[in-house]
Amino acid sequence: MLTEYEISALMLSLKVAVVAMLTSLPVGIACAWILARLKFPGKALLDSLIHLPLVLPPVVVGYLLLVSMGRKGFIGEHLYDWFGISFSFSWRGAALAAAIVSFPLMVRAIRQSFEQVDLRLEQAARTLGASRLRVFMTITLPLATPGIISGMVLAFARSLGEFGSTITFVSNIPGETRTIPLAMYSFIETPGAEAQAFRLCAISVIIALLSLMASEWLNRKAQQRVTTPC
Repeated sequence: MLTEYEISALMLSLKVAVVAMLTSLPVGIACAWILARLKFPGKALLDSLIHLPLVLPPVVVGYLLLVSMGRKGFIGEHLYDWFGISFSFSWRGAALAAAIVSFPLMVRAIRQSFEQVDLRLEQAARTLGASRLRVFMTITLPLATPGIISGMVLAFARSLGEFGSTITFVSNIPGETRTIPLAMYSFIETPGAEAQAFRLCAISVIIALLSLMASEWLNRKAQQRVTTPC
């Protein structure tokens, strides 16, 4: 049986991961489409900036968020003064950190899916009078659904396991920012808490496996829907 403390960490982790995934999804789709279809000066720079969190140490990402989005940061200060929004030392900051760290994985998966869509289908729809937006919504996006699902699952799983940027940006506050990785870290540092750390480790493995299995099932369903003739 899980203790109330462990349940709190689990529920907070799921909340942070879901919010991080859903809020970054529209931007991820837009960036993936831009990288897959458009040619413009500075495209390589944009691609590098999007994938930069993938190669930076998570602590560096957390520090950059702290100096930019913290209560006294050059962006966070204005957000708090104008809108009363604060990311530092709250679950919203944990979700922001997780979204940024997982964003490159989402974009990469969706971009590859966009690149596999047959351009002739889009061109045929355009010649029949469909607008660019309608072509995107009715042809491109449905055909890219498997990649979008993969990107969402990757982002969710990566957000669930984020540690370095979270503890640097929003600290390790019980009930507010202490997700499963941070709770495990606390248990590991506590003598005699090996059992609690093992339980959270097992929960993380189970959630990751279930996420991958759900992604594979949804991918098969999406592929069947795309390939099945009307």
